[in-house]
Amino acid sequence: MSVKDRDISPLMPDWRNLGIVLRTVLGVNLGMLLAVLARHDSARERALAVVELAGSVEPFLILELTLLWLCRPWLARLPYWRGVVMVTAITVVCAVIIAGLPHFMLWPGIVSVLFWGLLTQALLLYYFHMRNRMLSPVVIEAKLQALQARIRPHFLFNSLNAVMSIVRHDPQQAEAALQDMADLFRVLMRDNRDLTLLADEVELCRQYLGLEKLRLGSRLEVDWNVKSMPADAMVPPLVLQPLLENAIHHGVETSSVGGTISVNIFSVRDEVHAILRNPYRLGNDRHHRGNRIAVANVRARLALHFDAEAGMSAKVINGGTYEVHIRMPYRKKPPSDAARQASRATPETGNDKEQKAPQRADKKTPSHRSRE
Repeated sequence: MSVKDRDISPLMPDWRNLGIVLRTVLGVNLGMLLAVLARHDSARERALAVVELAGSVEPFLILELTLLWLCRPWLARLPYWRGVVMVTAITVVCAVIIAGLPHFMLWPGIVSVLFWGLLTQALLLYYFHMRNRMLSPVVIEAKLQALQARIRPHFLFNSLNAVMSIVRHDPQQAEAALQDMADLFRVLMRDNRDLTLLADEVELCRQYLGLEKLRLGSRLEVDWNVKSMPADAMVPPLVLQPLLENAIHHGVETSSVGGTISVNIFSVRDEVHAILRNPYRLGNDRHHRGNRIAVANVRARLALHFDAEAGMSAKVINGGTYEVHIRMPYRKKPPSDAARQASRATPETGNDKEQKAPQRADKKTPSHRSRE
């Protein structure tokens, strides 16, 4: 089924997403400031009005966001319009609680708070609905495919060159490398809109680096530090591979003695961190420009999938090392999705695939020859 055939229906905002929460807080406070500016002329009156209004708006906002955060799992399972009804009920409950505070008269207070609360809720839901339509699957797929198109040509040419360099003197190793290439391009050519397991992403990177190891030999060393890696974390597909490709192209190939690429993946609280380092030569503007392109590429992927919850920084450290630090929320595959996939598994993709995995691991492929 093509993306155009998909049901682009309204979606309830993810009230646990940092970007959604920040936009809600900014939107409510901006509306409060505009209301004060419209009703008062002098600066002193505006300052007093902001303080007075904030005493009602901020507790209301904090209370409602807290309840929405707690109810998010139930809201995610409801149809959109039922979710709207539930959010409206939460708004009414918050209005009743806030209107009962000591500085309110009960009936005038509850009418005023309820009116402005429901109006603000309607405007925010409309805003998030229109934003969701702008970021519909059609637009997202077009952006992801455009980003992936930057990766595939370089990856294809480098991989083919690596295999061609050994095909004559070691045909068995070349055959194993071609099998790795087939696995890699199977991942590259599939539908990559959804998140993937971090363990699968790391295995993809191992295969890629194994192919590059064939071409570069002892010039390329890889230092893996993944003992604390949360293998079950869900991450954007192809979030690490382009950075490793860039590190090789601009950090190892440009040096006559090669260099070491280090990969450190770990989790802290509810976040997944990935730190990649590669050699950096001072004064090499082409090197730095290439790194910026790869970093911008991956940063766009993170923004599409995680909004403001993910981040990336890139900098030169110690004068000769380029470091990229990726931060992502630690999300696991929903149990319902895992159960659904297990129930749909066929012998070809289920048990047989698991039985074939050890055979694949036992085979001495280039992807397992990097220094661990």
